[in-house]
Amino acid sequence: MPAKDLYHDAVKAALIKDGWLILADPCRIQYKDVDLYADLAAEQPIAAEREGQKIVVEIKSFVGRSPMTDFHNAVGQYAVYRSLIQATEPTYKLYLAIDDITYQNFFTREGIAFIIRTSQIFLLIVNINQQEIVQWIS
Repeated sequence: MPAKDLYHDAVKAALIKDGWLILADPCRIQYKDVDLYADLAAEQPIAAEREGQKIVVEIKSFVGRSPMTDFHNAVGQYAVYRSLIQATEPTYKLYLAIDDITYQNFFTREGIAFIIRTSQIFLLIVNINQQEIVQWIS
């Protein structure tokens, strides 16, 4: 089992607070001889706008020495997970969960926003202290 990210419990609590049902913690992704784990799988059974939607969430804290290195690693991991999820569970959408401060300080930079947009990375922005979802970007 992989180690939990620093913000794992806060993101999980924020999803639950928002009405999501946690289906897997962690979420196993298997494809032929590849066996990986994303942080969470969840389903929105109640809200009309997201009823029945299923998501996989990969949580990243961006607390390393270099935000760019953390970003590099997160984008690569996201690409691998997205490919495998599309092949095995195409009804799930993959989200990269980050804290709102990292989003404001790093992800809104023009070059980073360009990479997120062109790579079609879905973001889940969470206020870690309040354990609340701030924004969904897809």
